[in-house]
Parts: sequence; C-alpha cells; structure tokens
Amino acid sequence: MQYERKTPQDLDCGITVFMKVLGAKWKPCIMDLIHRGYKRPSEIHRQLTAATPRVVDMQLSELEQYGLVTKTIHPGFPLRADYTLTEMGLSILPVINAMDRWGITYAGKVKNVAQPIPNNFSVTE
Repeated sequence: MQYERKTPQDLDCGITVFMKVLGAKWKPCIMDLIHRGYKRPSEIHRQLTAATPRVVDMQLSELEQYGLVTKTIHPGFPLRADYTLTEMGLSILPVINAMDRWGITYAGKVKNVAQPIPNNFSVTE
C-alpha cells in the first residue's frame, strides 16, 4: 500500500520547491559527486558507502525526473549508464557548495550537540 498525502503541498514557496527536489538525504551528495566526475552509478555507490545502492538508484531516478541530471545508456555488454548534470542541475551547485562550506564550518558544534541513538534503543508502546 502506498502512502497517500493528506495535506496539499505548497509549491508556491521557493524553499519548499527546493526541498521537494533536493530534500532527500543523499541527493546533494549525489549531485556533487556527478559534478566531480563520478558519472556511473557504481562509482557513486562506492563513494556513498552509508547509502544502499537501491537508495542511490532511486534518488538518481528522481533527480532525472526533475531534470537535474541526464542519464545516458551506452550500448554493449554489459550496458553502461552515465549521469551528467543538466543546466538546471548546474544551477544548483552554488547552493550545494554553500551547504558544504556551512557543514564544514559548523561540524564541530553539530557533533557536540547531536547525540547518536544507542544501538539498543527501542520504541515501546
């Protein structure tokens, strides 16, 4: 059963639109990796070891649907797919770079505040 959204999305707000397109955990990292030359899904998977290949593939597909990346399939055996940033994808890079700089600048503060959830943590009803 698929989740059905009960509240309408407000896509009149620029921030909401941005978060709709790039709000998933790995999308900005995927875009950055493609820009840095990691074009094939297997290369991207190797760089994002904490993300499962399925999640990376799903997020690549969403980025393609939104027009931020283009997928090119090369003939032959085995088939090979490459991803490149579109003009729209390139236009987001300054925002992604700003997010990266902010994260590097404040990583220490965030690490001090963020408490990892213990492995034995469970929710009881």
